[in-house]
Amino acid sequence: MSDPSPAPRRALDGLAALALGAAGACLVGMALVQAWQVFARYVLNDSPGWTEPVALLLMALAVMLGAAVAVRRESHFAFQGFRDALPAPLQAAAKALSRLITLAAGLGLLGYGALLMIDDWDVAMAGAPLPSGLKFAGLAVGGALIALFAIERLMTGDFVDARTED
Repeated sequence: MSDPSPAPRRALDGLAALALGAAGACLVGMALVQAWQVFARYVLNDSPGWTEPVALLLMALAVMLGAAVAVRRESHFAFQGFRDALPAPLQAAAKALSRLITLAAGLGLLGYGALLMIDDWDVAMAGAPLPSGLKFAGLAVGGALIALFAIERLMTGDFVDARTED
């Protein structure tokens, strides 16, 4: 296998940067929502019910987008110490196996997250005027990105430490 051509790699670089930026925006949004919750509760004495579910949605999305970028950078939890302790010929196989497991996990998150999202879409979210299925959007989107980035890593065929690339 060979390294993908520069155009797809640049596109995936942009997608990873977009995901990381969106994760950061979600964290900022979550902090603002929580700040409003505290202000409304203790200053206005009128605690809004929508803040908790919205903050949880933003947190879930931030976590899944961040996890996807970690897969691309290969800085996720992948038992690197165990892999590095293996003999050299087995290290490449262990890295490929790790990427395949990550791909399977991403596809599972995508499939089941989308299924849960669609199944729960018509139910109103408690406390917020949003569809309850949005709770699972982070799983579906994050799972898709995890799977995409795992496929990219499998296709590159480089079984050296990718953390030094970015």
